[in-house]
Amino acid sequence: MPESTLTGPDLAAAAARLQPVLMRNSDVHEELNALSPEVVEALHEAGVFGMWVPRELGGAELGPRESIDLIASLTYADPASGWVVMAAALATGAGGAYASDVAVGEIFAGDRFPVIAGQATRFGKATVVDGGFRLTGDWSFGSGIKHAGWIHTAAEIPETGEARIFLLPVREEYLDDSSWDVMGLLGTGSVDYKLRDVFVPESHTYDMFSNAVRRGGSLYGIGRISFALLGHTGFAFGAGRRLLDELLRLVQAGKGRPGQIAEQGAFLEEYARQEAKLRGARAWVMEVWGEIEESLAAGATELTTRQETLIRLSLHDMTFTAYDVMNFVVKSAATQVIRPGVLQRYVRDMIVASTHATSSQPVLRDAGRELAGLAAGKHWAYLALADDRG
Repeated sequence: MPESTLTGPDLAAAAARLQPVLMRNSDVHEELNALSPEVVEALHEAGVFGMWVPRELGGAELGPRESIDLIASLTYADPASGWVVMAAALATGAGGAYASDVAVGEIFAGDRFPVIAGQATRFGKATVVDGGFRLTGDWSFGSGIKHAGWIHTAAEIPETGEARIFLLPVREEYLDDSSWDVMGLLGTGSVDYKLRDVFVPESHTYDMFSNAVRRGGSLYGIGRISFALLGHTGFAFGAGRRLLDELLRLVQAGKGRPGQIAEQGAFLEEYARQEAKLRGARAWVMEVWGEIEESLAAGATELTTRQETLIRLSLHDMTFTAYDVMNFVVKSAATQVIRPGVLQRYVRDMIVASTHATSSQPVLRDAGRELAGLAAGKHWAYLALADDRG
């Protein structure tokens, strides 16, 4: 693919243009347990799957703050679309930045961005064979995999204890379409997938924990897990913003309980408080990532432990601020939430999103440990503090 001319403003404008089609398809996504063909095609046309692909492969290398706003914009229109894009863009961008020339030459050979999806928080087993590996494992939560051409998945090599990412073509028989029977985020189709003794050539693997990129600029100094943290931050803000805005529409239209309590002082005070909390959470996130952008621009090649702590903590704050907004909306909208519709969908999806490992209590505890000065000699290894490598 040619050197990119895709910019952040291009993608922001494309996301805004996409909102009507995403909103129109939200119900369809839940019926299909996947994104609709119309939406998948629109996302491809907009180029959003290339948001974190290196520029030399045609991608945008979109900066952190622009990335948060892009995912928020998509999520505001349709949570399933925002979730699928953040997951697939991460795996696709990582493949472009870290995979070998041989793998990239095959995967990125088309006239539009490939979609790579899968799971890198659980390990399968990779057995060394001539020319590569035999890969076996069961993985859950393959967000975006129903729309992907390639799987990105993690496995350990027993002979060495090394963890690697493996890239291989998606096949229908790998996917368990019956596994995604869930309360929320139905439209993401985040099905389980299983591999049994599947050959993957050496060229289509890379070290899971190395941050030595083969392509791309300073953006990749944030490390792979940080792209996931960016995506979940944008998702939480987009969902929280839509929930508050939908409640406001009911209030202004005088519908149901929101219309009845619109002039009550207690409601107005709490509405103002939730608006301030949501805006404040976004402002802090943007402050944290703005300082990181400045560090990268000044020549930093990786994040400090404190910077990594703050991005995890600011994500946790954003997630549970949006969760608090959701609870306020449920109490205020009452029976408007119990029937199928926009509010119910965002409530269900926000509940499920809040259970993700990136905003879990263990992450919060380790953030507190580091902030309290009790983590000397520790660094962040994905979602937990670990001893520094000697």
